Amino acid sequence: MTSPEIGRRVQTESPWEQTIGFARAVEAGDLVLVAGTMPLAERGVLEGEGDPYEQTLAAFRHALDALKRFDLGIESVIRTRMYLTHARDVDEVGRAHKELFDAVRPAATLVVVSGFVDSRVLVEVELEAFRGARQS
Repeated sequence: MTSPEIGRRVQTESPWEQTIGFARAVEAGDLVLVAGTMPLAERGVLEGEGDPYEQTLAAFRHALDALKRFDLGIESVIRTRMYLTHARDVDEVGRAHKELFDAVRPAATLVVVSGFVDSRVLVEVELEAFRGARQS
């Protein structure tokens, strides 16, 4: 078995990328993997403070923005992961996910965790996208 060709890496303004040493998204063959993404705008401004629905929309918006750098859109998403800090927020996080991905129906995982590096963050998300056969 051969390993996929590792292609481009995308960086953003997130200070965590530099501090920890990771890329926002990495291309591996026909897959694009988007790292854990919080609902943080430029300069670390939290979007949707206290609102799990708004935080989910914001986090996925940032993750989908990373996909655009690979000329991929929401229709290419095959897996999502949602991490949240409170089980009470499952319905609101799920509502945001359905609003975005209902037509796409990716495989999805939702996990409750003990917390994030920024205690105001209620949700963090990840995406996997598949490029598949494209015509040049």
